[in-house]
Amino acid sequence: MTQRLDRRSFLKASAIIGTAVGFNAASWSRVFGANERLRVASIGTGGKGWSDLMGVAASPKVDVVALCDIDSSAQHLGRAAEKFPQAKKFSDWRRLLDEEKAIDGVIVSTPDHMHAPIAIPAMHRRKHVFCQKPLTHTVFEARQMQTLAQKNQLVTQMGNQIQSHEFYRTAVQLVHDGAIGKVRAVHSWQSGKMGWRLVDDRPVGEDPIPESVKWDDWLGVAAARPYKEKIYHSFNWRAWQDYSNGQLGDFGCHILDPVFMALKLTAPLKIKADAPEMNREVWPLWSTVHYVFPKTAFTAGETLNVTWYDGDGRKPTHADLGLPATYALPGSGSVLIGEKGSLVIPHVAAPKLFPEEKFAEFKQPTPGHRDHYLQWADACRGEGQTTSHFGYSANLTETVLLGTIAIRRRGEELAWNSADLKITNSAAANELLTKPYRKGWEPQWI
Repeated sequence: MTQRLDRRSFLKASAIIGTAVGFNAASWSRVFGANERLRVASIGTGGKGWSDLMGVAASPKVDVVALCDIDSSAQHLGRAAEKFPQAKKFSDWRRLLDEEKAIDGVIVSTPDHMHAPIAIPAMHRRKHVFCQKPLTHTVFEARQMQTLAQKNQLVTQMGNQIQSHEFYRTAVQLVHDGAIGKVRAVHSWQSGKMGWRLVDDRPVGEDPIPESVKWDDWLGVAAARPYKEKIYHSFNWRAWQDYSNGQLGDFGCHILDPVFMALKLTAPLKIKADAPEMNREVWPLWSTVHYVFPKTAFTAGETLNVTWYDGDGRKPTHADLGLPATYALPGSGSVLIGEKGSLVIPHVAAPKLFPEEKFAEFKQPTPGHRDHYLQWADACRGEGQTTSHFGYSANLTETVLLGTIAIRRRGEELAWNSADLKITNSAAANELLTKPYRKGWEPQWI
């Protein structure tokens, strides 16, 4: 695979540091006193970046000291600059990291392909990181992020903020309390339309680049290509393999999160996908991905099957789930089929137990809501812990991205060796664990 020369030394460093599964955010926080203020830089301030920025800035102990976006228009850097006039403004994140040495933490809310290339140099500079989901664009990047965060004792959080919502927390608690017994199978889905896929292949020609957009900086580590209006920036990049991981990449780190948390899953053993034939440009309009996980304390049998479905209107059947035909499945979510009942975890609504008559008098736990953003800001200052730190969220991201590799290699059953960071039975799939990077933009690996 690309970056093969880095693999041996990286895995050796990972082994020395120790297995990342289960390490505690509090134990590796670089904290500096609960009464001190956290100086934060935001990289990617439009769209989701705006809500990420506002979520962190809601802490009375946070100072937003730097802002960066490749688009200076009102809905991107302009709005953030108006809200935080004291913050320094940048269009190039490299300049920000080089010049703003006093920052304590960085929010990374760019398209997926730039998550790791920005977060890794920030972590090399020992900055705490809040990074949007999916954590990275490739499996190799996710392992790098996880290992570097632990090595440098950083407070990290992935932006799968629904994890902290009372609905997801309740679902996890139900499983841990044994409400449905040990789980025999899981079905998860996102049945919405992929509105960001406007074309089926790369369009010809080019459009004038708006004066507000630094197009080459937007491309970043990806290969150069002409600018086309509305096709890539600022939202429809999700359709493109060079910048995203499609519908599974977009929603998997949300919808599979309570499954991982509830069942304490780590890494799958096997992955196989069904999807339409696809080109090298856009992600397909639907997929089904089958994962096989090793058993945990919360699962029945030696292995656990988890099946993912996406695409317009695509869901498991009521027969698959053992649920009454009169029950309307949510548009997205999961069903955990247990020995004593089933748990529906909508995205995002209150969880529901079946059979209804059995659980009619059942009193659900009330673990309450956490603020995902303030959790990170507080943990950076030594108060509490993050729950989606990279020790956890990199494992979830790796699983999601292994599913996207299986989509590219549709029909092949892939065998995954997590300890060796290797797909052991397909050289072609193994190459997809990483990717080439544009000359001059190569990340600095561990």
